Amino acid sequence: VVVNIHSARPGIVIGKKGVDIEKIRRKVEKISNSETTINITEIRKPETVPEIIVSTISSQLEKRASFRRVLKRAVSSAMKLRVDGIRVNVKGRLGGAEIARTEWYKEGRVPLHTMRANVRYAMGTARTMWGAIGIKVWVYLKDNIHKTNNKLAQ
Repeated sequence: VVVNIHSARPGIVIGKKGVDIEKIRRKVEKISNSETTINITEIRKPETVPEIIVSTISSQLEKRASFRRVLKRAVSSAMKLRVDGIRVNVKGRLGGAEIARTEWYKEGRVPLHTMRANVRYAMGTARTMWGAIGIKVWVYLKDNIHKTNNKLAQ
């Protein structure tokens, strides 16, 4: 069995002298009853991966950080890494308000109706003491342009 782990911080997954990765390998071998190899790949720009953006926003909201500041920081850090566009939605009892509402921040362009657009999407939930807050993130990374010899495609 080959297990590929993509991590923004591979040092934490590996642990000191590879102790943590050995624990993971032993658990996987116990479940699968066969030899396992574990490959760890570092994610170079974690601020451009929507799943990681959702998890960081969620953890900050659960620690009672200001949702506006958290969203603006996530958008600005993604745009600094040459992303063509990003949109972040949060929905729920924001800031512990009595009435739930939706807030969103967008920078650049996020073409959701263009087939060739490389838009990545992730969603998650922050469990605060006031209730659940839904988080959605769209990240636009360039267009997928493929050259074809088909005359109909031109």
